[in-house]
Amino acid sequence: MELQHFSLELDADGIAWLCIDKADASANVLSSEVMTELSNVFDSLHDSTPRGFVIHSGKQNGFVMGADINEFTSVTSPELAYEVTRLGQQVFDKIESLDCPTVAVINGFTMGGGLELVMAFDYRVALAGTKKILGLPEVKLGLHPGFGGTVRAVQICGVRPAMQLMLTGNPVTAEKGRRIGLVDRITGEDGWRQAAQEMIAAKPSKSRPPIVERILNLPFVRPFIKPMLIKQVASKARKDHYPAPYAMIDLWARYGASPRTGYEAEARSFAELMCTSTSRNLVRVFFLQNKLKGQGNKPSSRASRVHVIGAGVMGGDIAAWCALRGLDVTLQDREQKYIDPAMKRAQKLFEKRVRDNDERQATSARLRSDVNGDGVANADLIIEAIYENLEAKQALYKVVEETMKADAILATNTSSIRLEELRTNLKDPERFIGIHFFNPVAVMPLVEIVRCADTSQDALDIGFAFVKGIGKFPLECKSAPGFVVNRILAPYMTEAMHLVQEGVALASIDEAAVAFGMPIGPVELVDSVGLDVVLHVSKVLGAKMDGPVPERLAGMVDAGKLGRKSGEGFYSWIDGKAVKPPKDPSSVPSDIEDRLVLAMVNEAVSCLSDGVVTDPDLLDAGVIFGTGFAPFKGGPLNYARERGVSEVTSRLDALADSHGARFTPHPGWSRI
Repeated sequence: MELQHFSLELDADGIAWLCIDKADASANVLSSEVMTELSNVFDSLHDSTPRGFVIHSGKQNGFVMGADINEFTSVTSPELAYEVTRLGQQVFDKIESLDCPTVAVINGFTMGGGLELVMAFDYRVALAGTKKILGLPEVKLGLHPGFGGTVRAVQICGVRPAMQLMLTGNPVTAEKGRRIGLVDRITGEDGWRQAAQEMIAAKPSKSRPPIVERILNLPFVRPFIKPMLIKQVASKARKDHYPAPYAMIDLWARYGASPRTGYEAEARSFAELMCTSTSRNLVRVFFLQNKLKGQGNKPSSRASRVHVIGAGVMGGDIAAWCALRGLDVTLQDREQKYIDPAMKRAQKLFEKRVRDNDERQATSARLRSDVNGDGVANADLIIEAIYENLEAKQALYKVVEETMKADAILATNTSSIRLEELRTNLKDPERFIGIHFFNPVAVMPLVEIVRCADTSQDALDIGFAFVKGIGKFPLECKSAPGFVVNRILAPYMTEAMHLVQEGVALASIDEAAVAFGMPIGPVELVDSVGLDVVLHVSKVLGAKMDGPVPERLAGMVDAGKLGRKSGEGFYSWIDGKAVKPPKDPSSVPSDIEDRLVLAMVNEAVSCLSDGVVTDPDLLDAGVIFGTGFAPFKGGPLNYARERGVSEVTSRLDALADSHGARFTPHPGWSRI
């Protein structure tokens, strides 16, 4: 039997060793070719059953990353999706029916279909490590496991651990996998062969859930558990936006992870989900992530030492995040008293994110206070994050340039000042870039990499590598008022202020945005960002783009009502949460959703037309990861295309007639 993606050996003890090593690929994925070969291998083993069977990976970076998502786009109907899914299930059934002990060796990332594959084996051996390598992340693509995972996960782990894996999509470590039954044995890199041989010889009992978990799966218990699971999911995602987790719960409640009926039902459910707009758009978002990561070339050097100037909330949190991600960081401000709060926040972040005490101490040691700015001389990257004042920033750059290395990169975290203005007096302006983070730094995944027309490509490449190295998504954009994210958010928040002035209840405005799919409403967003920050950005964008500054904002800022950070803004804030007054349905205009959303969409078209971002896919990605624009709608431009460009522009014309010229469709719509 000729194999392209596998190699099969039969040793002297009669054990068959199957190595999966997808040809011409850096990682193993379960493409249709791979699945066909795997099916043929199992057919041959059924014809001549070995004493034991072991599967392992030929890739250094892990076992199997999951299904080949590139093939998802070719599945055009639920019928075809069902056929593909059932064929996959039947391949895994062949493993389970082998008349010999079977062992899967997990040497790293084992996700989605990869984990479903190993769950079909009798035993699972994992290499020791602290990374979260075992997961069923299909829900993040608007799906649930489709190769038998909804059945086997419950059978192996029990109801609660299995549902936690599937409903959140979050991976777990090998040790956590051992505790919940996914892993039978953990070994070092040199011990997996012996461990597999010993398990085949001993034939221990297969992993079963604890008795409590088996009770929870009983037919008369499931109806009591189902509402609890739905309540947990509903607090995170609406069914009309994200149907997959609800479908998972329904499958379990109805079939109880039964091998007799569960696989067929899983395949039918998976097939229906795969053809929903939610899943198609979340798959699109998956590819958009890869496109963001693909920006830039291999840099001439990498930034391993970072110096941050400005220990406010933004600068301090940038420094802490860089240290958390393994960089050596110095943090500077005028006096130690301004740095101390940032160091305390950093310790809280480290305590939350780093479990191991030794590792946490090492992380803390990578972040150092530096009032005198001694770290500038050794830094590969200097990030300026002081207050938004042109003269102050330029004066700082003059001092920094005296001691920074010739090949170091100077970057600004400015949110509103054009780079052309900031770099006027620099000796090497072509190596000056913007690296614009968003608050809260530890949560927001996007970082804007800002360039001028003549910015050095090498400087940009170092910036891209830095951002990707700290686990964020970079978005290249032209130096322009508001860059991308603030520019697109501005009309959204401004329109909310218009609605407030018209007497629409605050909570009703936010509810309309959340109903569309935004993570939080615009009023709560203004309070969260800070009314003073929003006012400043409004003034800058208003001056550059002839836009009005909401009068109410200025009055509230003058009164010290700055939002969450002052305890009061549009809402009162207690323990970091907004206290919202009752909604008033009678005050809600029928066009509220379009007023909020199409203001953003129209500005996105303007951004693309102005060349702030030149690729429409990257623009969609930036808006999704920078503003939280409903991921299941695939980005503002994708949303407009799906809704119909002519329908959207007609709606904008109608809104302009009713509410003013701010809704006039941008001329760039003709190119969408």
